[in-house]
Amino acid sequence: MLQVTQISFSYDKSEDIKQVNFSLQKGKNLAIIGESGCGKSTLLKLVYGLYDLDEGQIFWNNQEVLGPKFHLIPGMPFMKYLAQDFDLMPFITVSENVGKYLSNFYPEQKKERIAELLEIVEMTEFANIKAKYLSGGQMQRVALARVLALEPEVLLLDEPFSHIDNFRKNSLRRKLFTYLKSKNITTLVATHDSTDVLSFADAVVVMQDGKIVAENSPKELYNNPNSKYIASLFGDVNEIPGFYFNQNERMLIYPHQLKIVEKSNLKVTVSNAYFRGNHYLIESHYPEGILFFENENHLENQTVLFLSQK
Repeated sequence: MLQVTQISFSYDKSEDIKQVNFSLQKGKNLAIIGESGCGKSTLLKLVYGLYDLDEGQIFWNNQEVLGPKFHLIPGMPFMKYLAQDFDLMPFITVSENVGKYLSNFYPEQKKERIAELLEIVEMTEFANIKAKYLSGGQMQRVALARVLALEPEVLLLDEPFSHIDNFRKNSLRRKLFTYLKSKNITTLVATHDSTDVLSFADAVVVMQDGKIVAENSPKELYNNPNSKYIASLFGDVNEIPGFYFNQNERMLIYPHQLKIVEKSNLKVTVSNAYFRGNHYLIESHYPEGILFFENENHLENQTVLFLSQK
């Protein structure tokens, strides 16, 4: 089990990580989400042992994670950390980069392992290409393969798909997270992409200003966000005064949760329609400001209609 207990850390005088506390069972996938600058990357670096804590402790099973004050080479040997800069060696091939930390005593096993990893990240055809000739997305896929090479107990991924084309990203995500589950590798993923969270995470922590403001399953956080900040991390969201729905409190409603009806308290005027493939995202105005909802068909600007919850 990974146990993070009341940790705090500051780069300078201001506190960047503030009393963060969570635990994660072996083999589980934790997504860390939040706006840019909220502390996601810093938290991963602390878990890996790249910085010394100001307060608190981090344990993996019974072993404490300690920073540079205690290790000549920062980082814990049973963990692997994939940063956003990839750190590939440009003048050696993709295969050589992936196999950099694999033993040469068993060349056949090493060759097979490299081939397996390149298959997972869909880079087999580039095995003999030097890294300097790769695109940013290809480099990111090679870096993913390299951190998997020695099958770490804990894997820390910082925006692991940020440079990868959308048409390849979905396939790669499925292959990677299926592989990690099959190997029972504990994974922490710092991400801004809600697909990484909703489809693959077992648990989610939401960070804001260096603190954890929510922690739950992806389904629970999505269906019951306790603030607009949390809901907006999953996409567009409306904050609508409750009196429109005969409620007392303001309500957080996603666009797909609204429907057009013949008459209701919520009267809107269409201002834009954005094609999303199987539906349109409709932007509209009402007395409180802008409101978004989904509709199967295109709606003309200045169309006046009524909305209700589905």
